[in-house]
Amino acid sequence: MRLLRLLRHITTTRWSTRRHFPPRVRDAIEGSIRDCESRHCGEIRFVVETAFDLPELWHDLSPRQRAWQLFGQLGVWNTEHNNGVLIYVLMADRAVEIVADRGIAARIEPGEWRVVCERMERHFRARRFREGAIAGIEGVGALLERHFPGAAPGENELPDRPVLL
Repeated sequence: MRLLRLLRHITTTRWSTRRHFPPRVRDAIEGSIRDCESRHCGEIRFVVETAFDLPELWHDLSPRQRAWQLFGQLGVWNTEHNNGVLIYVLMADRAVEIVADRGIAARIEPGEWRVVCERMERHFRARRFREGAIAGIEGVGALLERHFPGAAPGENELPDRPVLL
């Protein structure tokens, strides 16, 4: 366990996360996801986690590993057409990860997801959390539109409301 990482996780508070993602920002994220999903057949879930607890830090859990855990826990993997995408933000590590279900991951290169993550991280470093979240959703949406055009068949399978942990 690295000391600097431990200190960041201890000092990053839920209050600061809620300050950066207040209801109006969460509303904008939800609206952006809803709008974006009307143009492709993917399902997007947006999660912001403040920090890890000590056991996760002790075992050196990476943001990528945590994103995969949440991908399963939130049922993003369980869409009928294997078309779920998780956008995960870990505030304490200032990290963004995107995890896509197998139906999507097979057609979109990891480097394309990384470009979207880096764009979001640049906005977040400049403290533009709304803009960063919307840029990420639009970036994911553009990739999905290119590879999976048209609205998803059936109803919206995943909630569009972002989750704050």
